[in-house]
Amino acid sequence: MADHVFLLSVPGLRERDLEHMPRLSSLTAAGDRAPLVASVPAVTLPVQANMTTGQPPAEHGVVANGFYWRDGRGAHDGVEMWTAWADVVQRPRIWDRLKDHDTSLTSAVWFPLLVKGCAADFVCTPAPKHNEDGSESMWCYTRPEPLYADLLPELGHFPLQHFWGPMANIQGSRWIVSSLLWLLEREQPNFVYVYLPHLDYAAQKFGPDSPQAIAALEELDGEIGRLVDGVQTALSGEPLWLVASEYAISEVSHASYPNRALRDAGLLEVRQDEDGRERLDFAASRAWVMVDHQVGHVFVRDRDAAVIAQATDALGKLEGIAAVWDAEEQARQGVGHERSGDLLLVSEPHSWQAYYWWRDDALSPRFARQVDIHQKPGYDPCEQFWDMAAMQQHGGGVPLDPLRVKGSHGAPPRSDAQRGVLLSSRKGTFIEQPTADVDVFDMVLRQFGA
Repeated sequence: MADHVFLLSVPGLRERDLEHMPRLSSLTAAGDRAPLVASVPAVTLPVQANMTTGQPPAEHGVVANGFYWRDGRGAHDGVEMWTAWADVVQRPRIWDRLKDHDTSLTSAVWFPLLVKGCAADFVCTPAPKHNEDGSESMWCYTRPEPLYADLLPELGHFPLQHFWGPMANIQGSRWIVSSLLWLLEREQPNFVYVYLPHLDYAAQKFGPDSPQAIAALEELDGEIGRLVDGVQTALSGEPLWLVASEYAISEVSHASYPNRALRDAGLLEVRQDEDGRERLDFAASRAWVMVDHQVGHVFVRDRDAAVIAQATDALGKLEGIAAVWDAEEQARQGVGHERSGDLLLVSEPHSWQAYYWWRDDALSPRFARQVDIHQKPGYDPCEQFWDMAAMQQHGGGVPLDPLRVKGSHGAPPRSDAQRGVLLSSRKGTFIEQPTADVDVFDMVLRQFGA
């Protein structure tokens, strides 16, 4: 039993990385260590929901880093990437179960996704304000609501530009740690769930074993050490630490283009903007793909069986695609849900999926060269790069060169290189090894007798 449990969600962490992280290694040296197998798809929002509900995507409904609402609701033709509120998660989460067990138990949820509107006692996550002139003002959603304004005089605004995009660096995770320590000086929540995204950046840009990725390990280790030191000062007693890798990032050298394949098959349609650029026409398309790293949800209009067969044939021939899962296989794999695609594309370990549907970069939509995670119908790791020549020539600096991406994740693991790691600071925390991401839920609840 523990009075306090800290769950650190660290995407991209592998067991071999610990040799570069002395503070984390010391913290967990006397505890348990096991491979952590992410459910499919092994991407941020689903894995965070897996860990906090104890259920796979088939049960909680978070099937990707975005949602396609077939009824068309949402700001971008029914596609909602990275913006949904907590109510899209269809199962109770750790903080809900703790409160049901004992109303005196409190929880802090610090920077994971899909937590706006959740019932945790303390919440902080980025939520820029959209102004009438189209600009954005930095802000964070917090619970209690005044919390962000209260911490501003000491910490300043959250550096969103360092959280994602070409300027992403340790400053984002550093602010997360600083703001959490600010909270802990004032409150002593029993359960703390904190997302530290720093390892994601260099491993995707340069590869998981690159010098830049190793430097990122050392930087994050320093912040974890600062957090541990601050917790020792703020709290009485020794908390239990759990450190969970959301997924491991594998080296990639290839990108596939499933939307182009569907266009070539006559299933995907485009429309032209006033400037002649091509946009995906969701209403006219019989099939299209919402790509997400190494997986892709294929949505077929009216779930037409003949179109599903055509799409299966076209996509199954693509280089870099390992499998095309139909509804039956998705159900077996725990990702089958009404929100899932009619097909699910799974990449080979060395490949990932780009959302592009155009053949001529001059016809790409303007948002393609912008850091614009909400308009793009899929994840775009090229946003981490910035090309000044492209900025001057095209009005946007995101290069349309998917081969620059050197790391990806999401596909079912075939080897140890695609598996993350789960660590604890106390022996006996794990019951079974290896562990799955859904097991984290029960590990936390057991510590409180729930």
